[in-house]
Amino acid sequence: MFSYYSTLCTEVYDFTKPVGYSLDGDIEYYQERLKTCQGRILEAGVGSGRFIIPLLEAGYTVDGIDYSPEMLDSCRKRCEERGLTPNLYEGKLQEFSLPINYEAIIIPTGSFCLIEKREDSLEALKSFYKHLVPGGRLIVDLQFPHAWKTGSISTSTFSLPNGDGITMESKSIEMNWLNQFTVSYIKYEKWRQGKLIQSELQRFALRWYGIEEFKLILESIGFTDITCSADYVYQKQPSSAGQIITFEAVRKY
Repeated sequence: MFSYYSTLCTEVYDFTKPVGYSLDGDIEYYQERLKTCQGRILEAGVGSGRFIIPLLEAGYTVDGIDYSPEMLDSCRKRCEERGLTPNLYEGKLQEFSLPINYEAIIIPTGSFCLIEKREDSLEALKSFYKHLVPGGRLIVDLQFPHAWKTGSISTSTFSLPNGDGITMESKSIEMNWLNQFTVSYIKYEKWRQGKLIQSELQRFALRWYGIEEFKLILESIGFTDITCSADYVYQKQPSSAGQIITFEAVRKY
């Protein structure tokens, strides 16, 4: 019944989040945090390349992994247009196995929260740990449903360069306080000369974590030297649920 980051979703993402588009300074923050990194980096949830391409163009060696073949196709095309050839892997974050260990694994902009099931998110963190070299770092963003209202509906319209248009309607379906996730339905419709030519329906779930809860999870997996930062300012203490929270943690052994 539902698509998962399929064709129209990818098209909207490419249109609204072009390569190098920085969300509240996330690209600049990660580049600063990674400036001492000499080895390979993995971006988990690489999407269509908004984030990985600026890192590659800045001289970092970065691979990417994503579950959506449509997103990866777009990322690959954007990289090829710029003469870039990163390793791009298709797979679920909770069960991937790559032939490389990394000096850093990054999951920017709240993408980790897209792993709906708690057991899957724990398996993903274990996989990240396994794929880091000793001394390697995990950097991951989290966000909270601070403005969530069940039943709210928002509609956006995007006019594409070829004259087509895409409408996107998002409806808030469920807030599960007990199990810490929200569910929205997002309907994409593509129009040409007033006629509907394509549509997709996506179930969009977001899981959230308390700050101390996530620290305990990272420690239980074996991570050490855990820091927490808000608003893409290193070690700035979180003070509001509306902030993006960035965790950094080290695999020591």
